[in-house]
Amino acid sequence: MLVASNVLMTFAWYGHLKLQEMKISTGWPLILIILMSWGIAFFEYCLAVPANRIGSRINGGPFSLVQLKVLQEVISLTVFTAIMMFMFKGESFHWNHFAAFACLVLAVFFAFMGD
Repeated sequence: MLVASNVLMTFAWYGHLKLQEMKISTGWPLILIILMSWGIAFFEYCLAVPANRIGSRINGGPFSLVQLKVLQEVISLTVFTAIMMFMFKGESFHWNHFAAFACLVLAVFFAFMGD
């Protein structure tokens, strides 16, 4: 559910840029872009909120709130990277981006240590 919600959120946040690049939304007013993004984000929330409720120890799930958040950030970056490389061919990925990703993976490791 978190992966699917992050796919939707990536499209909510960055999809309008692809539409602009494709000359589909070039003349759209900003408010229309915002409303479109909110519409997509609604469905993202319909997945993210239950995923966090199910996954939280508060509701009998296996994860602490910190673990859920750190895990969500790594999922978010992974989904964003895949979508960016597939949809935005002009964007480049450099060594420092890989280093930043590795730091987030280490953050997950440390967040799950001792629990």
